[in-house]
Amino acid sequence: MRQTSFRRALAAVSLTAAAALALSACSGSSDSTGGGDAAVEKVTIGISQLLQHPALDSATEGFKQAFIDAGYVEGETVEFDLQNANGEQSTAVSIAQSFASSDADLVLAVATPAAQAAAQAITDKPVLFTAVTDAVTADLVASNAKPGGNVTGTSDAVPDDALQAQFELIKQLVPDAAKVGIVYASGEVNSEVQIAAAEKVAAGLDLEIVTKTVTTEGDIPQATESLGDVDAIYVPTDNLVVGGISSLVQVAEEKQIPVIGAESGTVEGGAIATLGIDYTELGRQTGEMALRILEKGEDPADTPVEFATELAYVVNPGAAERMGVEIPQEILDQATTVG
Repeated sequence: MRQTSFRRALAAVSLTAAAALALSACSGSSDSTGGGDAAVEKVTIGISQLLQHPALDSATEGFKQAFIDAGYVEGETVEFDLQNANGEQSTAVSIAQSFASSDADLVLAVATPAAQAAAQAITDKPVLFTAVTDAVTADLVASNAKPGGNVTGTSDAVPDDALQAQFELIKQLVPDAAKVGIVYASGEVNSEVQIAAAEKVAAGLDLEIVTKTVTTEGDIPQATESLGDVDAIYVPTDNLVVGGISSLVQVAEEKQIPVIGAESGTVEGGAIATLGIDYTELGRQTGEMALRILEKGEDPADTPVEFATELAYVVNPGAAERMGVEIPQEILDQATTVG
């Protein structure tokens, strides 16, 4: 019964979206439609974002931009109800529950904890996620190829070759590096997956990984200090740590320890460099998935999880100077500069 009503809802939304696009294509030729004042029902998208930081903000904006690029007009043919959990899981749960009982046609969850809350609370409308590293381990989908329920989306898992390149970048910036520190949130499944991958790559480069866990942003400075005599710090796509990146960078600058990030937002926040995920493009990918579900009736159960197709090579020369590192010219020639 749930799947039947779900598909009926999708069909109704698909007709609404098609009508919206048709009106947009007419571009003022109201006479041919028998009058230009016919009401068009809005498509309503609920967005649950775990917290504000550059990567997640970019993913949300990219998602919204996909609808604008497809001809939707915000406030007229599409309504985005953006809710921010401010890093609190209990708030993410409350947001998910409110969307479950709302008239939202589709829900976007940004980051793993927000996605887990949405998947548990919402069963009768499509849920898409983005900025999730491993949807299977997080129990969001049965498999990446065939999610099996009403939930699918995009992963920000760093491709193996990009992760390898990130650690090779550490060796380029700090040729004698032997130990790399990582601070991560103990409660984030996506971070645990990344730590395992990082340890595997590091071992192949004769690098030892030293880890410290945190439970709040306030723990980040002490955890960074307690990494000890590491030669560099690697910041994965950990929502808690990226949200508090300024406090990690402050300690790193004081101790003259280079910081390498997994994504461009971390570099904008004070890390030296990355070859990482472009979250705006990842969000746009997710928006394009949402459009296929709403307009074409694709079933999330059969819509594979997608992975990032765009990587950004970004450097922050100012951060490098403050951490006592000189970025090789060949890297500067290839990268986008921030900071």
